[in-house]
Amino acid sequence: MYAASGVLSVHTESGTWIVPANRVAWVPASSTHHHRAHGDTDMRIVFLPPSLARVPPARPAVFLASGLAREVILTLTGTRRLDRGARARLHRVLVDELRETHEQPTHLPEPRDDRLRAVARILDDNPADSSTLAALGRAVGAGARTLSRLFHDELGMTFYEWRTQLRVCHALVLLAQGHDTTRVARFCGWANPSSFIAAFTAIVGTTPGRHRAGSVTGT
Repeated sequence: MYAASGVLSVHTESGTWIVPANRVAWVPASSTHHHRAHGDTDMRIVFLPPSLARVPPARPAVFLASGLAREVILTLTGTRRLDRGARARLHRVLVDELRETHEQPTHLPEPRDDRLRAVARILDDNPADSSTLAALGRAVGAGARTLSRLFHDELGMTFYEWRTQLRVCHALVLLAQGHDTTRVARFCGWANPSSFIAAFTAIVGTTPGRHRAGSVTGT
């Protein structure tokens, strides 16, 4: 899946992937999922033949969309008529591009423990909530040390890393809906736009302003 403009969210049993216009989402045929478009989104879907579908990971993943991968996807999903040979060659090029690039950290893993789920619901409903882990623990009936261990063991990251990831995921959706950087920073819990820009750029690879412009234009 690729958003030539806008942002996609892909939801699976193992979590949620946010797919902005500089990413490509890979979902194996055996994975139950649903997706949603945010903002003015131009979604493109390419189906790979079984022989090539074994090359990418056997689980959902998000990759950086190289310039070549983007052009291949646009060609495969465009109005130009392609014969079987041309389509097969483009499929191979796309798989090679995905294999050569790195996965991108726009994945928000889904907690399994009920206490972690409760914390996730609180912060998903209000990403600006700056409560400490201890305060959240009191709200869900668990100690901070227990929650910290669960975040590490189940989700493979610290609580603060997870919360930053959650906030950036919300920010991507809000930017796609047309909100400006200052408003998004405030809604998602950053004290000022500069700290938001730094955190966003570290995860997405570009500034919020450039990302928003690219999401609208598809460039």
